[in-house]
Amino acid sequence: MEKKVNVAVVGAGAVGVEMLRVLHQRNFPVNTLRVFARSSRRISVDGEIYRVEAIEGADFQGIDIALFAGTEGEKGAALTYAGKFIQDGAVVIDNGADFRLKEEVPLVVPEVNAYKITKHKGIIANPNCTTIQMAVSLAGIYKQFGLKQVILTSLQATSGAGRASAQELLDQSKEVLGFNKGKSFPQIDIKVKNTYKNFPRQIAFNAVAKIGSFSTNGYTSEEEKVVNETHKIFDNSSIKISATCVRVPVFTCHSESIYFSTEKNSSLEDINNVLAESPGVVFYPEPENFPVPVECAGKDEVFIGRVRKDLFNSNSFWLWSVSDNLRKGAATNAVQIAECLVKNTC
Repeated sequence: MEKKVNVAVVGAGAVGVEMLRVLHQRNFPVNTLRVFARSSRRISVDGEIYRVEAIEGADFQGIDIALFAGTEGEKGAALTYAGKFIQDGAVVIDNGADFRLKEEVPLVVPEVNAYKITKHKGIIANPNCTTIQMAVSLAGIYKQFGLKQVILTSLQATSGAGRASAQELLDQSKEVLGFNKGKSFPQIDIKVKNTYKNFPRQIAFNAVAKIGSFSTNGYTSEEEKVVNETHKIFDNSSIKISATCVRVPVFTCHSESIYFSTEKNSSLEDINNVLAESPGVVFYPEPENFPVPVECAGKDEVFIGRVRKDLFNSNSFWLWSVSDNLRKGAATNAVQIAECLVKNTC
């Protein structure tokens, strides 16, 4: 008989809701399930009602695994409550950024480095959604041919910044379409009249080349996460990684244009063969048949297409990657870690 465990989900926002959905859809062996957030209430997910408990002052005794939803760009609840969960006997899997680069905390993408799960000391970190997608895309290639350099351009969905940010895209889009009713291009006015709250620029009908805060080197915190987290996941800080992360007017699914150079000699056929066998990857071998966000939303895999060789540099290639940032980029990856813990498949 499959072992059943007591699970807590901490957070009832976009990622927390997706965690509840993924636990149900993947038939995770739940004995009891508790949901925590700042305030108590009831929420509905796919027609099922969940009672949300106020986390402050709650008793965490008896919980085996605690999934922290986390919020990008903010100090997460794990800083405050993870220690109490661990003290009461739970293993914490944190989707926030606070513990990812701590030396003693495993940073895990199960398709890449599941063996690190067993080395936890009470807490396991989920990487950033952008990093997870790139790591799954390149893991098989790295293992077979090594990587000298990676250049990433990410086109990131608004839901990666939370439910309110996705709603801002919807509201701004309605506003622009509303005051342009009856007009045709190029007479339309695409600038919103109201102020925007969740992004540094208008997001509707726009692209914003800033995710996170700027560092003194000109890179954003999101771009630095890609570098630092990928080095930790692959246990190799010699890979030359550079990124430009852009927020685009898409609700769900990040897209990534990834340029990479291998250490060993490799051909396009070699790369295609590796991608076709890579865990967690759905590979599109035909150039005209490539993944797009609206077709990948709600799915757990990383979808890869448009693989091509650099015309001027040897052992260098491009690929196009799309994945649901709320699922594989957050909730699904965390649940997969929990599955490894329960099934001892790490």
